[in-house]
Amino acid sequence: MSNEKNISVEEYCTHYSIEASFVRSLSENGLIELSNVNESICIDFDQLQALEKYIHLHYDLDINIEGIEAISHLLQKIDSLQTELRILRNRLST
Repeated sequence: MSNEKNISVEEYCTHYSIEASFVRSLSENGLIELSNVNESICIDFDQLQALEKYIHLHYDLDINIEGIEAISHLLQKIDSLQTELRILRNRLST
């Protein structure tokens, strides 16, 4: 990956005043993917929106990693069901 498409976890955590261990825990639980770039742990820019959502859940709402994992799973399921519903509605209207 190019350095232009990611940011180091250390830099991100310093800028937003969060713990790097929290970001690593998200990665260990499969909620985000981290990569090694030039001997630095980085997160891709396309995952920053999800990371910001998890930060809000954890730091503002005091939800632990397991709760975040459950919420993430449920939100993915809702998105999947909404997509399926949209497809079925389109079939009925044709």
